[in-house]
Amino acid sequence: MIRYSLVCEAGHGFESWFPSSESFDAQAARGLVTCPVCDTSRVVKGLMAPSLARTDRGRPVGDADLPVPVAPAPVPMIAEPERRIREMLRSLREHVVASAEHVGTRFPEEARKIHYGETRERAIYGQASPDEARALIDEGIDVAPLPPMPDDRN
Repeated sequence: MIRYSLVCEAGHGFESWFPSSESFDAQAARGLVTCPVCDTSRVVKGLMAPSLARTDRGRPVGDADLPVPVAPAPVPMIAEPERRIREMLRSLREHVVASAEHVGTRFPEEARKIHYGETRERAIYGQASPDEARALIDEGIDVAPLPPMPDDRN
């Protein structure tokens, strides 16, 4: 395992462990390595000091010779503005789920029926491909995407 000091494009520093250097390179290229503060995937390796064994002593190193580690200051995993945005998204999603009917993949069909007065008007949500959503909008049917929860990615 290799521990890397990493830095995002916003200058946030953090550490992460990887099985190998190649593993870090592959994950970073796929956008899987993200900053825990701002969630950007533009992350590079930072400067690191190598950990080397001492050879200048003729005796084994005892616990008393080891430096006492100092815990780094805690870094919030999510910045306050992002935490508030996530809470608003969660509330929006909970409101839609509680007050609208889930029609699944029938969403484009049901939205058209409601728009053209073929069925009763009601709040609905479901799935539509980007092309289906564009077609609904082109027909003058008001639709909006229900954003996925950021936590759903993990």
